[in-house]
Amino acid sequence: MMARLFFKCEAYVLCLVVLLPVVMGGCRQRESLADENAVYYWRTEWRLDSTEQAFLQRHDIHRVYCRYFDVVMRDGEPMPNATIAFRQTPPEGLNIVPTIFITEDCMHETHEGLAQKLVRRVLQMNETHDIKGVEEIQIDCDYTDRSRHFFYEFLQEVRSLTEHEGLRLSATIRLHQLAMAPPPVDYGVLMVYNTGDPRKFEQRNPVLDRRDVQPYVRYLDRYDLPLAAAYPVYCWQRTIYGVHVEHTVAAEEILAVKEMLERKRPDLANLVLTYHLDKDNIHRYKPEEYEAIYCH
Repeated sequence: MMARLFFKCEAYVLCLVVLLPVVMGGCRQRESLADENAVYYWRTEWRLDSTEQAFLQRHDIHRVYCRYFDVVMRDGEPMPNATIAFRQTPPEGLNIVPTIFITEDCMHETHEGLAQKLVRRVLQMNETHDIKGVEEIQIDCDYTDRSRHFFYEFLQEVRSLTEHEGLRLSATIRLHQLAMAPPPVDYGVLMVYNTGDPRKFEQRNPVLDRRDVQPYVRYLDRYDLPLAAAYPVYCWQRTIYGVHVEHTVAAEEILAVKEMLERKRPDLANLVLTYHLDKDNIHRYKPEEYEAIYCH
């Protein structure tokens, strides 16, 4: 109910000059990100057990990209969905990056006031749950050629608001989006997972296979946006045609892809993320394999 009331509130009026994405991409100065280890937290409740806390400490992880809520189309309007419940206050010394997943159909047209509502909701959640020291907001959307124009306009509005609050803005970048002009954000996180077609699981691992990544490597050196890289450490489970399928990506495959990408774009070794923080995922790989993934 609170979320619905929030998204029905009156929008602020902004006077914005929206630059063409191609111009934004061409004028941006590409900079390297600082060396840092990070994780995604993609669960509906925030609660860290002792194993997860020990993992963060062991691998010197102080930045957590935490999914706050999704934005989905409902009754013709973008609405919040699946908001995270904070069962604990994040410990001191942990830099939380509120991350919002937006479904692609929300960006098929302009939605007046959406940027203001989203930023305001994130700020309210930080205040309500006593989450201090937030420096950034991240937007996650699998935008396409159809939705890119409206999505970039939306990001430009969000960026104006985050700059006013002293916050950075980042966005996820999927491999196919490397062929497009970069979005108007401070930097992107390249999602190096979910690279294949799940229906072809018998031929290739749909979570990550270097053969699916290879065609996009050629775009990296001319992609004019600072980039981090996120690698999968989760187990993919699906039932396809009545068959239960479970794939785990071998650490050797992750490291081979990482090396391939960093040869073309060395700065991808600076800020490295894994997707996602979970006790089962921690036990899936050896500590030295995680160290190799995080190696700068």
